[in-house]
Amino acid sequence: MQGILKKISQINFGLMSPDDIRKMSVTKIVTPDTYDEDGYPIEAGLMDPRLGVIDPGLKCRSCGSKGWDCQGHFGHINIARPVIHVGFADTIHKILRSTCKECSRVLLTDTEIVDYKNKIDTLVKNEESLTDIIKEIYTVARRDKCPHCDTEQEDIKIDKPVSIVEGNYKLTPSEVRERLEKIPEEDHMLLGVNPKVAKPEWMVLTVLPVPPVTVRPSITLETGERSEDDLTHKLVDILRINQRLKENMEAGAPQLIVEDLWELLQYHVTTYFDNEASGVPPARHRSGRPLKTLAQRLKGKEGRFRSNLSGKRVNFSARTVISPDPNISINEVGVPEMIAKEVTVPIYVTPWNMEEMKEYIRNGPNVHPGANYVERPDGRKVRVYEETKEAVIERLEPGFRVERHLINGDIVLFNRQPSLHRMSMMAHEVRVLPYKTFRLNLCVCPPYNADFDGDEMNMHVFQTEESRAEAKSLMRVQEHILSPRFGGPIIGGIHDHISGAYLLTRLGSEYEEDEVFQIVKRARMPLPDPKGEKWTGKEIFSLLLPENMNMVFKAEICRKCDECLKQECKNDAYVVIEDGQLKMGVIDDKSFGSFAGNILDAVVKEYGTDSAREFLDSATKLAISGVMTRGFTTSTADEEIPQEAQDRIEELLSRSERRVENLIEAYNNEELEALPGRSLEETLEMKIMQELGEARDKSGVIAESYFDINKNHAVVMALTGARGSMLNLTQIAACVGQQSVRGGRIDRGYSERTLPHFKKRELGAKSRGFVHSSYKSGLDPLEFFFHAMGGREGLVDTAIRTAQSGYMQRRLVNALQDLSVRPDGTVRDNRGVIIQTVYGEDLVDPAKSDYGKIVDLDKVIDEIRIKTSK
Repeated sequence: MQGILKKISQINFGLMSPDDIRKMSVTKIVTPDTYDEDGYPIEAGLMDPRLGVIDPGLKCRSCGSKGWDCQGHFGHINIARPVIHVGFADTIHKILRSTCKECSRVLLTDTEIVDYKNKIDTLVKNEESLTDIIKEIYTVARRDKCPHCDTEQEDIKIDKPVSIVEGNYKLTPSEVRERLEKIPEEDHMLLGVNPKVAKPEWMVLTVLPVPPVTVRPSITLETGERSEDDLTHKLVDILRINQRLKENMEAGAPQLIVEDLWELLQYHVTTYFDNEASGVPPARHRSGRPLKTLAQRLKGKEGRFRSNLSGKRVNFSARTVISPDPNISINEVGVPEMIAKEVTVPIYVTPWNMEEMKEYIRNGPNVHPGANYVERPDGRKVRVYEETKEAVIERLEPGFRVERHLINGDIVLFNRQPSLHRMSMMAHEVRVLPYKTFRLNLCVCPPYNADFDGDEMNMHVFQTEESRAEAKSLMRVQEHILSPRFGGPIIGGIHDHISGAYLLTRLGSEYEEDEVFQIVKRARMPLPDPKGEKWTGKEIFSLLLPENMNMVFKAEICRKCDECLKQECKNDAYVVIEDGQLKMGVIDDKSFGSFAGNILDAVVKEYGTDSAREFLDSATKLAISGVMTRGFTTSTADEEIPQEAQDRIEELLSRSERRVENLIEAYNNEELEALPGRSLEETLEMKIMQELGEARDKSGVIAESYFDINKNHAVVMALTGARGSMLNLTQIAACVGQQSVRGGRIDRGYSERTLPHFKKRELGAKSRGFVHSSYKSGLDPLEFFFHAMGGREGLVDTAIRTAQSGYMQRRLVNALQDLSVRPDGTVRDNRGVIIQTVYGEDLVDPAKSDYGKIVDLDKVIDEIRIKTSK
């Protein structure tokens, strides 16, 4: 049978009338109790069997369905006196403020009424929003005198959440309802109420719908006690107070007591709808925990939409701490055996894999690789136990499904939160390993922004062949070496890989042949032919390069001298590769580092992702193997500078501080000339900041001149782009420099001075946060305090920025989630409306571009043809 396709033309949001609520209801609820002594639901109580049942044995008294088949039915509570619905209190306030207290007409002149009605009709006809026009009516209709009956109007205020005050008199909900009832129907539309689906007085409740039992199920605790849902607790409160109010009214109790009970009923109904309404203390559990009522179920991060609908917990996933493994490929993820035995992959039994499946079942759930379940074609699942596995094997036929353990080579999704771009979730191949952490190749840390200080990651196992095939072709790590942000590599060598490659390939790096074979073997590369003589590090690295590769670039270590001598660069920073041989230059971050690697970039773009993965896996292993041969270490001795350097730095800083004193003196004597567009104070601050900034930089240059890259491993790390910078080293060795808060020198603290150790209005370097000391020599207490101020600002900034960018990302994702690129190259939303006629204006995937530039395929093919013909 072919289904009939129907399209929703419109949705009207209306209010339920008291009659609708009673019609929808299957029973009136009067008893605040739930179960009797025998544990059966009480008739006309909050768990009445007519409201639906959740216990599998019972039948619903309304529809006759059992347990979970019954969706549940509504009941109702007749409220003794009207109460205002907290969700509509603002609307009620606006309506009362815009209507006459005597004749109940909207406070607009006849001409205005006609004009606004015409405008509303036009908007309705064009299916446009009425929000703006209704807001305008509420503003215009705030008049002191009624245009229809000349009655003076008193000011109406709302005392949050639901109290409406006219002048000095607080209106009761009954009076509010009477006023709303008197508004003529022809004025309803002007007040934003569609008379076809709602009436203003329905915003004041006279009957309360009671949700089905399935919405608020009770649970049985380990002790055997029943624990009721928060909504049930609240409904019990409403029923009890409602009953007391009814009894007091019938007994003719004093008005004061009746009003108190009425106020209490209003409180319970308000907190039933929203337990976070402003100006109302939240209703609490006996334990002191605030109750989670209707609004709290829906809104926010833990609410129904974000927690249960947009995202939810899933099966076939695992989460644990990550740790590094330089020996696995970038495409792989090391999975602990205990996870591999728990998370399964469904495999269909065929005549060709029958024996293999039997072997898995024979191993059972406890031996890896085994099987946990067998599913028959009729959908019935059988758990594999030691005692029953032989019987299961005998009945096994093609068409059955075996849920086997994860084994090497399975494709899984791997993810680290927060997932901010598409490389936060990639497909890896499983390597089952001992111990209890996920193992990750270090090159794949940058796209995940992962480190190993306790980070956890998630693994998701595909359950269908289609998803596995799709992930393997689109989501494998090697397909994401190039970032869509800038069209260059985001995955590449980091830290030890970079410094190792530099030590291997720098000038004068030579190895005996047996040493070379050891390095290559450790890197798991094919052994080269023997030469019978020493090898240079450049020759060893050349073993990785494609035979016909040719390129020239400057290494990270290039100091950008005024005159680059290229062929005779003293730093060996001019890299030349000819026919796959590294002729000159050192290999560092610019060659195969993440965010930078020229060679890696060229391999991906010219030789494909398989070659790039092989190159990266081998290059990183070779670099580590090389660094293990020579040794690489660092200590505080790397930041040691001779006394001569310390004296020069001391003299430089003293000179700078004297110049700052001179600037302050000129300012005090009114001799300082203001910079264009700046006040005298701003000019002084700018000049002092400039002077102290230069002082730190120059002290850094002095310290740097005493650091020898050939002997100093900290400098190797800084200059090759492996980790840190020369600034870090100069701050350790020479001078920490000016601390800043809000982009300027520190100027707040005590009255007219930063600390009590300084004179009032003192402007000198030290009194405003200049740290003269180096980290190595140690900061004095005042410097330490200023340094802590600067550091704290950084931490606070980071925390605020994270929250802001997270919210911005969420808004962007929600706004753009329906956009997709169609086969015709257009970008459209879910209605098919064109957003962009050509995706990205150029139809180019940035990850397939060359640093944002469009790749001309014809040109590339011609270049390859010329290269191969050579």
